[in-house]
Amino acid sequence: MSGEKRKYTKKQRAEAEAETRLRITESAMELHGTVGPSRTSVSAVAERAGVRRSTVYRHFPDEAALFAACSAHWAAGNPPPDIGAWAAIDDPGERVRRALPELYAYYRRTERMLSNLLRDEDLVPAVKGPFAAYHGYLAAARDVLAAGRGRRAQVKAAAGHAVSFATWRSLTREQGLSDDRAAGLMARLVEAASA
Repeated sequence: MSGEKRKYTKKQRAEAEAETRLRITESAMELHGTVGPSRTSVSAVAERAGVRRSTVYRHFPDEAALFAACSAHWAAGNPPPDIGAWAAIDDPGERVRRALPELYAYYRRTERMLSNLLRDEDLVPAVKGPFAAYHGYLAAARDVLAAGRGRRAQVKAAAGHAVSFATWRSLTREQGLSDDRAAGLMARLVEAASA
């Protein structure tokens, strides 16, 4: 019986540790989304999570470990559009007309976090590694949208411009276009580049 009680206590402790780790991760994620990684301190994460700084360090020995956990948690809840589904579309024009609205909707949903990460990428070394996957995603998206078109370098440049977060932000936030109009404009740019 005492052996069963010890197992139950270990299980409870493991559950409490997992809950604390998740609370810390989510607190860091919220701060990264609101103020950005460069303005997120361990003290702020601890305060938001309702734990001590030492507890944060017990779960995450350094900023890189905390950022990696935060990134994985955020990415699981905010997956980007499926590039494979775009690649399966044979017609290049249809492919770009489907891809850009999906990508721009993703940008709208994730704007605060992406803005902060892009701003802080060169300021916080812990951001650079995990955020490389985002840049890889954009390069793959560009290549899929440029596939099957002539004037390869020009089309690739137009497609790269079209999938850029900065392009979306400029067209929607600075120029006042809707996501659909911005996507249509960039689809026409990619089409024109291949003419």
